[in-house]
Amino acid sequence: MRSDRQARILEHVAAQGSADVAQLSLLLGVSQATVRRDLRQLSDQRLLERTHGGAVLGGLSIEVPLRHRVGQRSPQKQAIARAAAHLVPAGAVVGLTGGSTTTEVARLLADRGPVTIVTNAVNIAAALVLRPTVTLIVVGGTARSESYELVGPIAEKTLADHHTDIAFLGVDGISAVHGCTTHDQLEAATDRAFAGHSSRTVVVADHTKIGRATFAKICPTAGVHTLVTDAGAPGGELDAIAAVGVQVTVA
Repeated sequence: MRSDRQARILEHVAAQGSADVAQLSLLLGVSQATVRRDLRQLSDQRLLERTHGGAVLGGLSIEVPLRHRVGQRSPQKQAIARAAAHLVPAGAVVGLTGGSTTTEVARLLADRGPVTIVTNAVNIAAALVLRPTVTLIVVGGTARSESYELVGPIAEKTLADHHTDIAFLGVDGISAVHGCTTHDQLEAATDRAFAGHSSRTVVVADHTKIGRATFAKICPTAGVHTLVTDAGAPGGELDAIAAVGVQVTVA
């Protein structure tokens, strides 16, 4: 499907920095003409920058909008979510930021229930609101269309009045040197509030986020208790993250 293809293109370009039409054609199993049409549409949305024969990042890095990511329930993200859900004790109060992997965690916790979930992600809230085993608290704030999250001072104030047993953060990058980062300053501050008012902070991030740094810092790496990622993550970076005291789980 076109949406799946374009999501894979964006994730590939975000991870590699660039891609050419022939490479994407092989990766996706479609014609080069189809790839060119997809690149043209993504360029029109200012999600990447066309080049002769391919595409590059439109700036220092790009934020893949959640609408392109949430439908891609990749085996890696599902494995990460399963490992993350195992960390949650029965009856826990769980914080969830937005993101495609945290959305998978939310699905699993709702299926297992009972659980109390505190989230600023409107897509997660919409998916859980009718679940009888879920006690749902939605954090208010200013809506970000890219991530479906509610962020800003209102969100931070609400989180300051609550405490979670475990908070799952979706990040755009995590490295031993630069810590946890995301693309937006308000989102970073709200994520920091989730971490600051929880007994345990768990980052769920697939291999494309490991060793990567984006614009706004959420917290130092040492502020994370556990990182759950997949087997594609670079071993050297995982060792460096573990060396600062983070428990690393490879799903």
